[in-house]
Amino acid sequence: MSTGPLMPKATAVWLVENTALTFDQIADFCKLHPLEVKGIADGEVAAGIKGLDPTVNGQLTRDEISRGEADPSYRLKLAPPKVKLPEVKRKKGPRYTPVSRRQDRPNAILWLLRNHPELKDAQIMRLVGTTKTTIQQIRDRTHWNAAHLTPMDPVTLGLCSQIDLDFEVARAAKDRPKVVPEDDQTLLPAEVTTAPEEEVQPFGDTSRPRREEEEELDVDSVFAKLKQLKRPDDEEDEEL
Repeated sequence: MSTGPLMPKATAVWLVENTALTFDQIADFCKLHPLEVKGIADGEVAAGIKGLDPTVNGQLTRDEISRGEADPSYRLKLAPPKVKLPEVKRKKGPRYTPVSRRQDRPNAILWLLRNHPELKDAQIMRLVGTTKTTIQQIRDRTHWNAAHLTPMDPVTLGLCSQIDLDFEVARAAKDRPKVVPEDDQTLLPAEVTTAPEEEVQPFGDTSRPRREEEEELDVDSVFAKLKQLKRPDDEEDEEL
């Protein structure tokens, strides 16, 4: 937010020519030195500059000028803007790394690759401010200084904060699919574990299904069947 008027010298020229404000009041409002305002009044400074009315562009009100003219010790204040402009958000780019810490980035990358292999290249780039090519070279051990690299915590090196590191690790763990081990066995349902076991007879006849209840033998029907099976010779002997 601006603390002074636009075009301070042009505003000072208008205030000197059109108001009874003191040099100190004008200098304080326009963020100039009092001697510079005095030079404007004497025509030695800002020659040829056209005065700019601050009441036209809404930076100063007539009441504020009158209040300042009535009290030489009063300090003018900028009028609040009538239209509030939205703040321009800075586009996020690669993290800036101080020159004194840039030689430590390969060590930090190696530490991240070993301790947090779940991190993506884009996450490592955000944490330590490096490039994808450098990450790939360190991963493949083709970096020019690969033989002398030592894994070092990027938080200890001052390349990123612990909060940023924890956030990226948690984000990578959330995106990673869950792996179920092959030997993971679930419990059997209670109906199976509590069912009574069937008695198995080792010498039972397995060629036909067992009947739940054995039929009771009828003695009369057995003898009737035996009589039907008698031979004709036996019947002749009985008649003789």
